[in-house]
Amino acid sequence: MANPVLNAVHVYPVKSVAGCTPGEAAVEPWGLAGDRRWVLTEPDGRIITQRQQPRLALASARPLPGGGVRLAAPGREPLDVGVPAEFTTVTVQIFRDKVEAVPAGAAADAWASDWLGVEARLRYLDAPEHRRPIDPEYARPGETVSFADAYPLLLTTTASLDALNSLIAQGDHADEGPLPMNRFRPNVVVDGVAPWAEDGWRRVRIGEIPFRVARSSARCVITTTDQRTAERGKEPLRTLARHHRIGDQLVFGQNLIPETTGTLRVGDPVEILE
Repeated sequence: MANPVLNAVHVYPVKSVAGCTPGEAAVEPWGLAGDRRWVLTEPDGRIITQRQQPRLALASARPLPGGGVRLAAPGREPLDVGVPAEFTTVTVQIFRDKVEAVPAGAAADAWASDWLGVEARLRYLDAPEHRRPIDPEYARPGETVSFADAYPLLLTTTASLDALNSLIAQGDHADEGPLPMNRFRPNVVVDGVAPWAEDGWRRVRIGEIPFRVARSSARCVITTTDQRTAERGKEPLRTLARHHRIGDQLVFGQNLIPETTGTLRVGDPVEILE
């Protein structure tokens, strides 16, 4: 088998919206630079994701110089949103956590509301002190995360996706496969390892950057959402439930916490440290 390498890097500027695949990305303590620094919320501050609004899959966000984003969606004029100059924060409810974030402004709110057909607000995570602590069961003191679900980065492997698609092809919903990697919204994708090998990793180095493997990634209904059509099916959750689960959690991929900062580049070697 070939030596493991970094196959792809993915950055999602707005949580639950399609992102981009740069050839390289800076690693910050809380995740890739620009990754999930923006989030859509209801007027009361509760986050909006593809769990509630699968239509988000059809929109995209591209980073702009200085930290802004360009929002795009079918049939709508793109909107460039800069980092807010106003530093009055509002509270965002992300699962059980409350985070202070900065309103993006009326134009961004109107664009998102019109697209979704519900009242929505766009918020920006500005200062390091506003980032969320990672679950202390898996983190060291002071380690934080942005608007990602729980951990700074998510790693998947092409071999595990191939294995999962082979199992889907043998199941009751074979017509839904094969699934693309975008169903799982990873940050880094690794080539050159055996299927499911990542389940046993504890520390890895990608390029020059070491990461701790915090825990396997429990998957939700978003993975059943076709990212091209926003339609939902049964896979991959049906097959993961039968073939790849830990207790009551259906898992695919591993959550990473960076131990240092630096830059990841497609083609970087991947070394399993533990």
